[in-house]
Amino acid sequence: MNNKIDQLSADNIRALAISMVEKANSGHPGGAMGGADFLHILYTEYLKYDPTDMQWIFRDRFFMDAGHLSALMYAQYHLLGNYEKSDLENFRQWGSVTPGHPEIDVKRGIENTSGPLGQGHVMGIGAAIAAKFLSARFNNLFDHKIYGFITDGGVQEEISQGAGRIAGHLGLNNFIMFYDSNDVQLSSMTDEVTTEDTAMKYESWGWKVTTIDGHDHAQIRKALTDANNETEKPTLIIGRTIMGKGCVTADGSMYEGQCELHGKPIGGTKACFKSTLLNLGANPEDAFAVYEEVAAHYSTILNKKTTEAADRKSKIAAWENQNSALAKKIQQFFSGDLPNLDFGSIAQKANAATRDASAAVLGYLAENVENMIVSSADLSNSDKTDGFLKKSSVLQKNNFNGGFLQAGVAELTMAAIANGIALHGGVIPVVATFFVFSDYMKPAIRLAAIQELAVKYVWTHDSFRVGEDGPTHQPIEQEAQIRLLEKIKNHSGEQSLLALRPADALETSVAWQMALENKKTPTGLILSRQEIKDLPANGNSRFEEAGQAKKGGYLVKSVQNPDITLIANGSEVATLIDAAAELETSMQIKINVASIISEGLFRSQSKEYQESVIPNGGLVFGLTAGLPVNLENLVGNNGKVFGLDHFGYSAPASVLDQKFGFTSKNAAEEISKYLKENNF
Repeated sequence: MNNKIDQLSADNIRALAISMVEKANSGHPGGAMGGADFLHILYTEYLKYDPTDMQWIFRDRFFMDAGHLSALMYAQYHLLGNYEKSDLENFRQWGSVTPGHPEIDVKRGIENTSGPLGQGHVMGIGAAIAAKFLSARFNNLFDHKIYGFITDGGVQEEISQGAGRIAGHLGLNNFIMFYDSNDVQLSSMTDEVTTEDTAMKYESWGWKVTTIDGHDHAQIRKALTDANNETEKPTLIIGRTIMGKGCVTADGSMYEGQCELHGKPIGGTKACFKSTLLNLGANPEDAFAVYEEVAAHYSTILNKKTTEAADRKSKIAAWENQNSALAKKIQQFFSGDLPNLDFGSIAQKANAATRDASAAVLGYLAENVENMIVSSADLSNSDKTDGFLKKSSVLQKNNFNGGFLQAGVAELTMAAIANGIALHGGVIPVVATFFVFSDYMKPAIRLAAIQELAVKYVWTHDSFRVGEDGPTHQPIEQEAQIRLLEKIKNHSGEQSLLALRPADALETSVAWQMALENKKTPTGLILSRQEIKDLPANGNSRFEEAGQAKKGGYLVKSVQNPDITLIANGSEVATLIDAAAELETSMQIKINVASIISEGLFRSQSKEYQESVIPNGGLVFGLTAGLPVNLENLVGNNGKVFGLDHFGYSAPASVLDQKFGFTSKNAAEEISKYLKENNF
């Protein structure tokens, strides 16, 4: 039997949620009504946090997967004092803090941006991994819980398979997920879509699974208590709930569990909005009101939470006084401050593939950056993240002393986990795979960009020079796709992603430095499989000259009053250096060569600097192993780009270079043609 105040509180959440959707004439009321009981019990009795300090690093965290249930979250957080009544009334409106799908707003309790189903709970799993990693280094101080909330759609999204496998394999007993199972989807009943045994599936992955009546508060409490006491496994609580719980028709007849209640206002269904409000104990004349008894109850709850947090903070402060060095390290980890790093000291082999150069950097970072988790999608010996692994160890159940996560073949899952690690804070996530498989990662990359997360991506095998593996493994259009995010501004007005394709080994060291120092957005390093000829040093230090890459582009070969400027990034820069040498001899012309490691960053420099690298109105020729569009904006209307407009073929890389025209000789011929076309 539910306690009266708990039932009243849950009904108040339902009333607020449906009122938000009704006023906005947009949203998803039915699921919010079904999940209200669980959220109320979780936030009032189990979730540990400080209402006066929502960013407290030792708090429990709640990750919503079903972003369409944002009205449920805003209603719950309104009772907690995190949103004003006017915020709820402006649900889904321009400029409001209550968008249609929740967007990260930790001060108000929103831990993650969600919407694309499946990713939200995987970010929660990433946060749980981060907490385990930190606990292994700080005397189990980070023993908080990570809670997730998922619906049928999130369970069905393929990403849930990778997440379920990894969480079970790692024994993430600090992750507890509620599955709102109500038999209803947006456009159909669930039994029209699936007949799988979800409980058996998660149990096979190593989860503790319990099935309850999701409206029975006693059963919710028992499930949450058992989950908090679990020491070996993550927990899935399957809550059997009713879509549109509490809905009635105009004559007061119950109208629950219907598909149409999922995705449109109650007033647009066979249920009656006004009658439903009355059934829930609300006043239709003041639909956004908090019931008097509920307000008093939540005031008591908030005081209790604040007192409990103060007690916990006092104990942590005592620990910090006794462990000052570790306390300082925690502060450093969560501030994002890096230790003193000397990237110029990293030994790089001559003419190395940039993936190998990256391995050298990762080996250095493994020894000098203590709060880094590196992950690879079963490719560590190919994407060369084993440079880190060789000086660390693999994360395992009951052993998070290492820093390497073997994700298996699950690129999207791995990338979403990285987002969760970044959201938790205190840990730097690095994830790696072949560049062509960035396609699999793209939804999570996009959410990293939206959430402004400093995730680092390592993408190797960056061109058709993958060779014998053929067109399925040869990225042609991927750079263009990734660089589109360099052209999109995030909500802070910043370039939403930094994509770096270094031209040689030392530029790779600089690219890694840029990646680690970029704390505002995700960074992608696009690296070669094949060896690349080192670029010439014009002065005493090639590393110092490569440091100019921090401006997004710079001249690697420079003369006064050039007749033409050649531009590229990655391995094509060395090809242009050789082509320039041929042309300067054969045509007696003056040539500049530029490495444009990041168009987005380059375009953020002053006009004067940009024109010092790429003269306005001058002859400009670009070479790219991808689509010509990679460089077309840089060369301008009068410039020319030689690139690929077709998929690759299976053959050795050297053969493909010949067949596709990516030799210095052919580049020189194409440049010569371009010069003649311009009457030079």
